[in-house]
Amino acid sequence: TSVEQNLRGAREVKTYVQEDAEITRFDRENNHWFDLSAAVARMQSLNMPLLFLIANIGIVIVILYGGTQVIQGQLTLGEIIAFITYIGQLIDPVRRLGLIIPAVAIAGSAAERVFDILDTVSEVQDEPDASPITITAGRVQFDSVSFSYGQHKVLSDINFTVQPGQTIALLGSTGSGKSTIISLLPRFYDPTAGQILIDGFDIRHATLHSLRSQIGIVLQETTLFADTIRENIAFGSTGASDDQIIRAAQAAQAHEFILQSPLGYQTKVGERGVTLSGGQKQRIAIARVLLMDPRILILDDATASVDSETEHLIQLAFRNLIHGRTTFVIAHRLSTVRDADQILVMDKGRIAAAGTHESLLASSHLYAEIYNRQLKQQEGQP
Repeated sequence: TSVEQNLRGAREVKTYVQEDAEITRFDRENNHWFDLSAAVARMQSLNMPLLFLIANIGIVIVILYGGTQVIQGQLTLGEIIAFITYIGQLIDPVRRLGLIIPAVAIAGSAAERVFDILDTVSEVQDEPDASPITITAGRVQFDSVSFSYGQHKVLSDINFTVQPGQTIALLGSTGSGKSTIISLLPRFYDPTAGQILIDGFDIRHATLHSLRSQIGIVLQETTLFADTIRENIAFGSTGASDDQIIRAAQAAQAHEFILQSPLGYQTKVGERGVTLSGGQKQRIAIARVLLMDPRILILDDATASVDSETEHLIQLAFRNLIHGRTTFVIAHRLSTVRDADQILVMDKGRIAAAGTHESLLASSHLYAEIYNRQLKQQEGQP
């Protein structure tokens, strides 16, 4: 709604000095809804008098006709009085029905929108013969994988292998296919061609629950729920003990700021974690994944929106998280690509180059260009 958008974007409204424009827009929308509400109110105000008029006309007709029948001896006076009494008893239910009909129409319209969402079927489903997958080593292989959104081809013939415990950095410009690769791994989408193997098992044949429960994801935009810090960390690890949650928070460099919160681990974070900073939310997300203890990780190492101290804490948390796990990182930092066991340089949905930092600097013009244009500048190097 307009009010919700302005409350959420209050800083942007003030930054761009759009208070007057937003007030004008709100007044315009508010007046529109007022006119619609007034029209509905007018219709409803006519509804009740009309119903009473119809009912009373019916009674008058009964009295006139019934009186004639009494005079002619066709009906007794008691019968006509009883009939009029029955009509009077019907008036209230009919009146209530007149009030219910508009409400039912409004509810039906709202229900239709809700059911449109509830009836939406996910394109990715378990196959009839799908079986649970147990990821032990964490070897990942993309074998001739291609993917398209409708007619738009996003990935073309992607081939690479990540050995257990290795870190692979995905590097490339916006729209190069990095996000699509990491979306295919937990089967948010299925490839349009090729296959993805984890420990030699085609993930198409794995149940979604077993696959996704063994893949941890920490992206820059972290979603927290309007619950306590404890419940947000334990999300996805039902039954975790307090000691396990605290250890996960300590490894994620989150324990200290949690203890400084008003109620510690029982502090409510508000809708979408509104009471926490970006760095705090990211560390809670890291703690959540540490508690899951997955064999495969998907990370976004972007920390540009936090101060240097928080960035240092997040990097420590990332190191604790990555240790011993097969990790896919959308790389934004020079340290990430330098430390990666393998770097994939993506360009227009293809792997333009692959290798280590040193080998790519020597062999890939595209990597050298990205390195000089983006990564070195972010690290403050000339």
